[in-house]
Amino acid sequence: MIKIRGKKVSGGIVEGAALITRDPITFLGGVDPESGVVVERGHELEGKSLKGKIVIFPRGKGSTVGSYVLYQMKKKGTAPKGIVNLEAEEIVAVGAIISDIPMIHSLEKSPYGVIDSGTRIRLNADSGYIEVL
Repeated sequence: MIKIRGKKVSGGIVEGAALITRDPITFLGGVDPESGVVVERGHELEGKSLKGKIVIFPRGKGSTVGSYVLYQMKKKGTAPKGIVNLEAEEIVAVGAIISDIPMIHSLEKSPYGVIDSGTRIRLNADSGYIEVL
């Protein structure tokens, strides 16, 4: 069993399909809150939906309004099910906390090459780990 430990940002336990990228994500202007689709041109996930996925990305980027965009997505039902960052920054962390989206960061080892998009995983943010199912 593959298990990668990290540190809790926002609690909860979810299971679902991973969506992984090496590109940072900006929620303000980079993701359409109405659909959950990444609209940032040239982004590795351009055209893909974050809705209901456990999204793994290095860190967030962009405006502090991104926290509110993530909250909007949660209210509209277009938000990710969970978030895993290599290094959390305030925008995504606050967005996850106010939106009640399970989130961990500071992983003990890289998920790249271990987890692919579409892989079913469990994010146990309460205990601080992700595991391949």
